[in-house]
Amino acid sequence: MKVGIDLGTTNSAVAYMNANGTPEIITNSDGERTTPSVILVEGGKAIVGEVAKEASVSQVEDTIQFIKRQMGNKSFKFPLPGTDRMVDAVEASAIILKKIVQDAEAELNEKVTDAVITVPAYFDDSKRNATKDAAEMIGLNVLKIINEPTAAALAYYHLEKEKKDQMVAIYDLGGGTFDVSIVSIKDNEIQVLATDGDSNLGGFDFDNAIFNYILEKFEDETGIDLYDDDEAMQELRENAEKCKKSLTKRNKYVVPVSSSGHSLRVEITKELFQGLIESLLNRTQLVMEETVAEAGLTWQDINKVLLVGGSTRTPFISEMIEGFTGLTPSKELNPDEVVALGAAVQASLVEADETTNSKVDIIVRDVNSHSLGVLSTDDHNNYVNSIILPRNSEIPCQESRTFYSVNENQQEIKLDVTEGEDEDPEYIKIIGTSTIQLPSGLPMSSPIEITISYDKNGIVHTRAKDLFNDIDLGEMVIERQSNLTQQEFEVKKETLLSIEVE
Repeated sequence: MKVGIDLGTTNSAVAYMNANGTPEIITNSDGERTTPSVILVEGGKAIVGEVAKEASVSQVEDTIQFIKRQMGNKSFKFPLPGTDRMVDAVEASAIILKKIVQDAEAELNEKVTDAVITVPAYFDDSKRNATKDAAEMIGLNVLKIINEPTAAALAYYHLEKEKKDQMVAIYDLGGGTFDVSIVSIKDNEIQVLATDGDSNLGGFDFDNAIFNYILEKFEDETGIDLYDDDEAMQELRENAEKCKKSLTKRNKYVVPVSSSGHSLRVEITKELFQGLIESLLNRTQLVMEETVAEAGLTWQDINKVLLVGGSTRTPFISEMIEGFTGLTPSKELNPDEVVALGAAVQASLVEADETTNSKVDIIVRDVNSHSLGVLSTDDHNNYVNSIILPRNSEIPCQESRTFYSVNENQQEIKLDVTEGEDEDPEYIKIIGTSTIQLPSGLPMSSPIEITISYDKNGIVHTRAKDLFNDIDLGEMVIERQSNLTQQEFEVKKETLLSIEVE
């Protein structure tokens, strides 16, 4: 069976195409439509979901949360209580995926073999690879990695009764990430014109704004630093989230705080909350404005703004968007579920595309969110980032650029593959390195063509060609600094299979 999975920072969801050809959420073992992306390690097993989230208040050291923000960060490690083992972000994500898949199989009484998994549009190469590794670690065949806003557009198109042509802006604010995509829907085709975002901005940061305000207020009035009390810290974090959610419907909320025999009740009004998150909202507005401009459009060209992600329930967001776009944001789709539903639609499209007698009734054309290039030297021997494949190119895509050897009879070129928009190497990310072996006898300044491509999952590949001898040097293996080697992957996969997940 094929499913679509929204692997979220705070909550995850899974969906499939039912017998009527409609995407449907698969409930978990608790009968809930989403599963908290929280892991509690206890008694030698991993417990995922609501129980783990509740335990995070009293068992801080035994719980793993917000793991999505660590994807692609190879240095992140979390100790497994009662063992001498550590788990990384890929393994933790694999544990969450294992729980989601187990529950889906139990609910539908069918084995899940294939999945489309969503990622934030602004996820870079290392984060996309890490997500794919996590799924493959539990034995899933990853049909495709797609961007969350694109999945939302697919769900919207599929569930929309009138298939009218329109230009849609998708504002996707989840628990930990933010994306904007400008999408053209025309003649059964979904075309992403431009995308941008911030992979470190989400509802978690709204919680933090409340959390930090109360933290400072408690210390000012009691002289006690809550950072010395893990349990009080986690309880405050939980209450900050409750406060944020309550303020979507109420005008004020009182947050209790207790530590070292001192107690305080802090009132957070809607107006105070708005002031605390104003700078975050302004960041999202700036990204929206830049993305519309990147698409070559103005707000007058946009027909609809779709809200995606549970954090968009914060009323100030709708007010802000209407204020500068003149458009009332659409709330016709459940923001917590729409991404998983769209991923299920995409899974069915992959099936149709690969079956010769099936008709694909939706064409999806997505773009890359980061420019790709290599480090080269300028006339003054300074390193510069030379962009080869610009951002917002339609994927799959590839571009080539010619560089020149530096020495007579040069034997090899060590290539740093980059991701980012700036020429200055200080402000871009090096994905990894490749080494090109050159034919012997090349004169100095021999032309070498470097080709960079994005595949259908938005993952990077590189090739090289010796133009002097007209010889294809083949695809280069990118040694990704932030991702697992094949050997590391196999060892972790074997270990993961031994962990009981419920």
